[in-house]
Amino acid sequence: MSEAFPGARLTIDLGALADNWRTLAALSATSECAAVVKADAYGTGLEHAVRALAGAGAKTFFVAHLSEARVARRVAPTAAVYILNGLPPGAAAAYAQTGARPVLGSREEIEEWAAFVASAGEGFPAAIHVDTGMNRLGLRPEEARAMFAGGGPGFRPSLLMSHLACADEPERPETERQRALFAELRALCPETPASLANSAGTLLGRTEGGDLGFDLRRPGVALYGSNPIAGRPSPLKPVVQLEARIVQVRDAAEGEAVGYGGAQRLKRPSRIAVLSLGYADGVMRAGGSEDVSPGAVGFLGETPCPYVGRISMDLIAIDVTDAPDGAARRGAWVEILGDHVSVDQLARACNTIGYEVLTALGRRYERHYVG
Repeated sequence: MSEAFPGARLTIDLGALADNWRTLAALSATSECAAVVKADAYGTGLEHAVRALAGAGAKTFFVAHLSEARVARRVAPTAAVYILNGLPPGAAAAYAQTGARPVLGSREEIEEWAAFVASAGEGFPAAIHVDTGMNRLGLRPEEARAMFAGGGPGFRPSLLMSHLACADEPERPETERQRALFAELRALCPETPASLANSAGTLLGRTEGGDLGFDLRRPGVALYGSNPIAGRPSPLKPVVQLEARIVQVRDAAEGEAVGYGGAQRLKRPSRIAVLSLGYADGVMRAGGSEDVSPGAVGFLGETPCPYVGRISMDLIAIDVTDAPDGAARRGAWVEILGDHVSVDQLARACNTIGYEVLTALGRRYERHYVG
């Protein structure tokens, strides 16, 4: 949505998004690189993101819902589009009509899809999800073994997949256990392409036991510039830049409180800029500052400007005392995300993860697409 005189503006670099996909695709010559574009392409805009990623070479996409699949299929009509959140009762015909592929994770879903395929008299692709340790979606290992021993699901699956739970923490043994179990289950249907690696698994590449890539990797958050393995260098480019407009600049004395609850008192005479941005725009309230804990930091040009006090619904106060004379003025723009503040840095200040920062990107921003 484009607003007249917006309080904040969001710039999305589709060239960087495409470059990130190419970087991730180049990590393995033996497995295809898909793109996860659920949650409105992690807040960046589903239609724009799919177009950019398809232009870069992506041929397989993953979404969460049928409505997202319809958009992806419209933009990339020859691509394979998988719907991660399974098959709602009675939805098989709608999925098939869209050309979307459900990811089936229960016996009930598999039986319903098999019955639909049989009644339709033609094959419609679908994936089967097996649970290797997440305990979220998917057939339990014993259910998968029984199904394949009993003749299979009743149709030819186009993909066998599972999801890594701890790949963002490479030192943990769970990833190798999941890889080994998935390899065992995949051996029950060796003709079916297999997919295990998410963003962290794609960057991790392998465990001591073997390759995590299998036939298809499914990066998500990494495409949008977030580093899925904290503490490791990231080869990814930032994709989003968020700026907020200064509404007012005011002077405040040492010892005065700022914001709701008087949670922070100033330790020096200060100049405070109030930004037209708040938690209604997706900047988490936890990113505010209190006497006992500092919050996030914005940038006015090259000057870091710490958040002061609690974040309000529509407003954030920052300390611009150290900014050059004249830089902090009504109408000036302050960087919230960009060259100085990464998605992951803002996430840490808000005690959350980059996924939440991206998918919370607000609806009131003026959006600009570049690249």
